[in-house]
Amino acid sequence: MDAPKPSLDQHRTISNNHSRIPLKRWLLIIGIIIVAANLRTPLTSVGSLVSLIRDDLWLSNTLAGLITTVPLVAFALLSPFIPKLGRRYGIERSILISLIVLTIGIMIRSLSGVATLYVGTALLGLAITVCNVLLPSLIKREFPKHMGSMTGIYSVSMNLCGAIASGISIPLAVGAGLSWQGALGIWGVLSMISILFWLPQLKPSAKPVTIASNQAGKQPMKIWRSGLAWQVTLFMGIQSIIFYVLVAWLPEILQSQGIGSSQSGWYLSILIMASLPCAFIVPIVAGRMRNQYLLVIMTSVSLVIGSLGLVYSSIYWLAIWVIILGLGGGSAFGLSMMFFGLRTRNALQAAELSAMAQSIGYLLAALGPAFIGFLHDVTHGWGLPLMLLVVASALLGVIGLGAARNRFVDSGDCNNQAIVEYKRSK
Repeated sequence: MDAPKPSLDQHRTISNNHSRIPLKRWLLIIGIIIVAANLRTPLTSVGSLVSLIRDDLWLSNTLAGLITTVPLVAFALLSPFIPKLGRRYGIERSILISLIVLTIGIMIRSLSGVATLYVGTALLGLAITVCNVLLPSLIKREFPKHMGSMTGIYSVSMNLCGAIASGISIPLAVGAGLSWQGALGIWGVLSMISILFWLPQLKPSAKPVTIASNQAGKQPMKIWRSGLAWQVTLFMGIQSIIFYVLVAWLPEILQSQGIGSSQSGWYLSILIMASLPCAFIVPIVAGRMRNQYLLVIMTSVSLVIGSLGLVYSSIYWLAIWVIILGLGGGSAFGLSMMFFGLRTRNALQAAELSAMAQSIGYLLAALGPAFIGFLHDVTHGWGLPLMLLVVASALLGVIGLGAARNRFVDSGDCNNQAIVEYKRSK
């Protein structure tokens, strides 16, 4: 017996449903891109302005390094609690609230004063933490067949806007006469725009995207007991140390070698721009590989060579070493973001691994800028701090080889094929 044919009204309903799905998907992609654009601009804009802030507020190099360290401390302390926030209120609503807090934090930080500088920085650190943890989980849940490309797009948006922020901070502060307060505060406009673009995700017709799993009560403990999860965490931490040390101090390092303050800010912009191709391509390539050993080795070698170049090279070769550092940094970041999805079975595990890696990883990274500033104060030079970057770059390769294994965080069976399952989903 033939099934009854759908009526004309049913045909229209089906057609309307099909036409709405692509639009909702595009709105989500655009929303992710705009939100990601806010996750580094409040941080990278500080690097070029450190000397202005330090001289205006009479800060030591150690205290100036804390401007970058405070958000990292927020990442470390708050990341473990973010998955529970996402489960309780939904990812969309949690991200919207974080964007509002981010805007408030940027505005408070741009006020003149030491207290408001650090209070505003702490608030924006809290807001960025929420997005850092929940966006990888959202990507794994909503784009399981395109996880590599979406991670690449997310990474590029984050790094591109970070590069622009570092490059134009000095021109805005000095050339446009906005001062360092205005150069930092202007990024509140971007965060307000991101709020408008994220609002469609809260439409009543849209199902809230929460983090759900039948094993919700057991997964977090399994992940924290996993050696592979700790390797992913340390990889995340070491690459974050390298990145945030460069964001905080590269302009100062270059100025000590004779580069002007405005030009040194553009060198930081070049470093971040150079990271974009690898930040986009490496996640896609990583998703198609059985393991990521080769990518890890190439990443570590690039960072070692770039760091050694800053130590021993003449001023005429600085751009080359900065570009090499950018390529290695983009690859390291892309791999660390991709490991959250490739080493987990579901969105809950991805959120828990992301929270663990960003908590412990950023706790390690938080020590970097302040410690490097302290070493510079003690040694009155950049030789020893830069050699520590060389050591960290080599250690990243050693740890990364463990994180690149083709396994799941909750399994001790070497035959489990995390990558194979990812490929089959495509």
